[in-house]
Amino acid sequence: MSEAYTQPNSTSHEVGIKMPEDVLILLPVRNLVLFPALVLPITVGRPKSLAGIEEALKNDRPVGVILQRNPDAVDPGPSDLYRVGTMANILRFVSSEEGRHQLVCQGQMRFRILDFIDGYPFLLARVELIRAREGRSPDVEARLLTLRKRALEALHLLPQIPDELIRAVRAIDQPGLMADTIAGYLDLLPDEKQEILELTDLKARMDKVLARLDYRVEVLKLSQKISERTHETMTERQREAVLREQLRSIQQELGEGDEKAEEIRELEERINSAGMPEEVETFARKELKRLERMPEGAGEYSMARTFMEWLLELPWSKLSEEHLDIARAREILDADHYGLERIKKRIIEHLAVHKLNPEGKSPILCFVGPPGVGKTSLGQSIARAMGREFVRASLGGVHDEAEIRGHRRTYIGALPGNIIQGLRKAGTRNPVFMLDEMDKLGAGIQGDPSAALLEVLDPAQNSAFRDNYLGVPFDLSRVMFIGTANVLDQIPGPLRDRMEVIELAGYTEDEKVEIARRYLVPLQCAAAGLSEEQLTLSDAALHAIVADYTREAGVRQLERLIGQVVRHVAVRIAEGALERADVDTIDLTESLGPPRFENEMAMRTSVPGVATGLAWTPVGGDILFIEASQSPGNGRLILTGQLGEVMKESAQAALSLIKAHADELGLEARRLARTDIHVHVPAGAIPKDGPSAGTAIYTALVSLLSGRCVREDVAMTGEITLRGLVLPVGGIKEKVLAAQRAGIRTVLLPARNRKDWEEIPEKTRERLTFHWIEHVEDATRLALCDAGSSTVTTPKES
Repeated sequence: MSEAYTQPNSTSHEVGIKMPEDVLILLPVRNLVLFPALVLPITVGRPKSLAGIEEALKNDRPVGVILQRNPDAVDPGPSDLYRVGTMANILRFVSSEEGRHQLVCQGQMRFRILDFIDGYPFLLARVELIRAREGRSPDVEARLLTLRKRALEALHLLPQIPDELIRAVRAIDQPGLMADTIAGYLDLLPDEKQEILELTDLKARMDKVLARLDYRVEVLKLSQKISERTHETMTERQREAVLREQLRSIQQELGEGDEKAEEIRELEERINSAGMPEEVETFARKELKRLERMPEGAGEYSMARTFMEWLLELPWSKLSEEHLDIARAREILDADHYGLERIKKRIIEHLAVHKLNPEGKSPILCFVGPPGVGKTSLGQSIARAMGREFVRASLGGVHDEAEIRGHRRTYIGALPGNIIQGLRKAGTRNPVFMLDEMDKLGAGIQGDPSAALLEVLDPAQNSAFRDNYLGVPFDLSRVMFIGTANVLDQIPGPLRDRMEVIELAGYTEDEKVEIARRYLVPLQCAAAGLSEEQLTLSDAALHAIVADYTREAGVRQLERLIGQVVRHVAVRIAEGALERADVDTIDLTESLGPPRFENEMAMRTSVPGVATGLAWTPVGGDILFIEASQSPGNGRLILTGQLGEVMKESAQAALSLIKAHADELGLEARRLARTDIHVHVPAGAIPKDGPSAGTAIYTALVSLLSGRCVREDVAMTGEITLRGLVLPVGGIKEKVLAAQRAGIRTVLLPARNRKDWEEIPEKTRERLTFHWIEHVEDATRLALCDAGSSTVTTPKES
């Protein structure tokens, strides 16, 4: 039976929001269903729900608790709600300081939504209350007795049930209340409870609840049986453990073997033969006695056993026998690496000093250079020349100090750090240990790994390096550490101070061709299963790959491209179309496609206002095009191309210098004041910064304003001042090699960079013309063409 809901004596027209009398404020809830007569706490967080509760409290009105169809709905609307809910009185509403709101309400009776009312800051609906008439027929009484019996049976199967709940179930005498109470406390899904709530027929509702209750009682009985069986199993295991302990005692009395005793004896023998320092040996024997007293079933036994394994597997006294021959070392370096004469000379010096003074504290080498120039392979060659083991640890992305020093044994899953792990892998106390990617170390809340490396790399401290996991000192003084990095400035200062930096700038085109012929082609042929007779790459083809398909300081991309050519040939040979192949320049487009890089100097500098600069990047040198244009305006300087602050300041300094010397340059000051200058550096998606472009920006602006083109074969670098001086910059070798790769023939360098002349490869010095400039006037004099011309005769080196 149902009727329209009305609230007598309502005061909503006096306080709060005016609402019709036959409506109910709705409170949508997730994953819970409130039944009549039950009390439930509800957490409230939605603004609409809070507004509705506040309005209900102001006017002493009940609320309608109704289940959402979709619990994930953040702002449920009419289509997201079921149509049957429970009207409830608010017993208590509490708000905490953290902004949480808790509502305690008691269900009164069911209701059905007739329609929703819009225009309110909360959900409001016109409803009809559902009043169920409970007749006390024999069928209903029988169901009531059965429900009570099964409910009490379920309660007795549950652990630690309050006596008050049992008494309450026994005291309930109303069939509908009994069904609703049991349904409210049953462990059912929200949809199943909602189905019971919507059943208005009393017998059907009681049958539904009884069916769910029977299922729950059977589950509880089965769970109890499983628990009893498990308890019996545990009792049996305990008995077995006692018997095993008695058996162990009997075996000891009879003098028979014991596996644990045998294991302890083996560990003791390994301690005797490990050659540990006295302090470490004393500690190891103490740990062994502790392990002996520990039962095998203890949870800590396996951790203690693992720790003993780590302690005993370290090379405390094992040393690789060195056969250091300087002549042989030079042969190995020459065989493994083409070029790099200055680097190989420094390595030979390092090895010679080590041979004459093995106990001396020689500096730690650190190879710095772009990817693919051979830093890691140099370390492998050093290890082979010395007859030592080679081990490598990558530090890229390491941001936890424990990665270097290890975790303390109190942590779950603790292990030694990368240094001790590497020594265990090497099996000797004097390997060549390469620390790769030192410039990519991080720092986080777990500590600073670069600070932990200070102890590792300091010869005055590393003789007593203490790993947190081992807890005892290990001598690292016999280890030859070698570091590698791409960018020197990103290595922390204190760490950089402990190493001698050797920079590898990159290779010239001839060096790359020779490296490809000696190493890369045979390597890729072997990887593809081809013999040297089946494939021949001509020198012209190798030159074309280097010049037209790569722009890199190292040879990593070159190796990939050669592998692509080799695989293309391998397919033809595998198909039977060829027996052998001679790859020339014209054959490259078939396997590599059209050339990726072309000489665009003439196209870029064929108009005034375009100059070519030289830049340094972490992966080697590169050319940088500076473009300038002018338009009527009010003297503004516009800069585009993702320029950094330093580069923007260089452009501003160049323009100020031009304005200050406008008369000497033949420019009209009035015209400059009415002209906007736009400086753009192409490849705008790539950030650019640094002072090296100052000379090129000045030259581009002078070219624009004077109408004279910049020579197409000239590139320059240098920082400028407001007095017009050209200051020295870094990365000269990398920039010069980039100029050579790009087809530049004349390079303008700061005069104060003459000290870097020896670093430039000799063949590069022969092929390029260099000019040392001290003032920006020298740059414009050498770089700008005469009016109406774009080329001049290349001058000799000056």
